[in-house]
Amino acid sequence: MAERKRGGPVLSAAVTSKGQITIPVDVRVALGLRAGVRVAFVPTPNGSYELVPETRTVKALKGIVGWGAAPLELAEMDAAVAGNVVERPRG
Repeated sequence: MAERKRGGPVLSAAVTSKGQITIPVDVRVALGLRAGVRVAFVPTPNGSYELVPETRTVKALKGIVGWGAAPLELAEMDAAVAGNVVERPRG
């Protein structure tokens, strides 16, 4: 096991032929990772990468996609719905 410059062991993992790694349990616990959690590899200014859990809530996604148009009035929504009603034949 390698040693960090600041002291303490460096945890390491081997990359498989499929590009997969097993993240050491101490790292998973420290990052709060569990099965199914996605992670992001974020480039740092010094050219290395930081492993960051993608633990966004649905509320955190609010506003991620811009809309650009003014909200519709209720009467406009009713007209749009009424204009798209199609009578289907029974039988």
